[in-house]
Parts: sequence; C-alpha cells; structure tokens
Amino acid sequence: MRKLLVILLLVAAYVGYNQWRYRPLEHPPGVLVPLAPVQTNLRRPEAFDYEEFQVTRRARFDIQARILGRETYFMGTEADLSPIDLALGWGRMSDQAVLDQMSIRQSGRWYYTRYALPPPIPEPEIIRSSANMHMIPADSFVERELKKLRPGDVIRINGYLVDVDHHSGWRWRTSLTREDTGQGACEIVYVEDVQRLTGI
Repeated sequence: MRKLLVILLLVAAYVGYNQWRYRPLEHPPGVLVPLAPVQTNLRRPEAFDYEEFQVTRRARFDIQARILGRETYFMGTEADLSPIDLALGWGRMSDQAVLDQMSIRQSGRWYYTRYALPPPIPEPEIIRSSANMHMIPADSFVERELKKLRPGDVIRINGYLVDVDHHSGWRWRTSLTREDTGQGACEIVYVEDVQRLTGI
C-alpha cells in the first residue's frame, strides 16, 4: 500500500511538473507572425532512409509561426517516427486577441478549434492560417529542442514536407496546401532546424 502511494505521488508530481513546464505563454494583442509559410515544391522528390522508414522529400518548407498547442505521442508507428505534433498559427491566428476568443486542443494527431458564433475571424482564414503538423526530427538535438517548446512560443522551422513509407506497407502522406481540412490535411515536416524566436 505504501509503495502504491509513493508511485501515485511520483506520477502526480510528474504531471504537475509537465503542466507547469508547458504552461502557455501569452502575448499582448497584435499579429506576431505576419507571413505565411514558404513552400517550394521539388520537381523530383528525393527519397532517403530514416531508421526503418523511407522518407521522400516533397517540398522545401520554411515556417515562422506561433505555437497554438503541442502534443507528445508515445505509442504506434507514427510515434516512432514523429514523437510530437505542433499546432501552429500565423497571420491573425498568431494574434492573442483572436486566440482569446477560441479554445484549441489536439488529440489523436488532429487539431481542433472551438469558438462562439460568429467566429472571431472568418473560418476560411482560420483554416489557411493554422495547421497541425507532425514533426520528424532530423537528429537528437532537433528532437530535444522540439520537446522544449511550449504553447505561445514563436518559432522558425526549416526542413521539408515529406511522405513516409514502411516495408510493412504502412504509409503516411503529407499535405502540400494550407487550404485543406479533415483526413490527410496535416503536414508531415522533416525538421532540420528549429529556433525559438520569442519565449522563455
């Protein structure tokens, strides 16, 4: 009984620490990231081996964005490849005044927004100015840096949008547009560099 109590206390302490560590940052009203992501599609997709996967570069990708949410994953093939998702916003989806009027959550590799009607900005603008992105770190340093990020951070990520295949037949396909929603609308980002531009 005493051993179980110790375990429960340790788990509670760990959960509490993570809630404090990843507490959201708030900013004064105003657009923090005025520019949309820069994407350059490759004429000839380039494939390379990544652990037990084959990764195919589809487009060069450079994004500055505010982190709207982060979610870490531990189970499943996707988690072996991409341990963290970032919900990212730019344009008016980086404005605290807009974000204060909606709630954002991530679950099951999806990203959800909720708000009272009418929405704080038009729904098509919400769709094209935010996205849930699956992050594949290029190395252990990038993975550590990704795992330090918290909601509210303004970041810059350089890398590629990629498709992924496994010898078992499993495959994962990236979106190549910011205009889509639903199944297949998330970007899969092979992250070569990540920089925190604001935040502590």
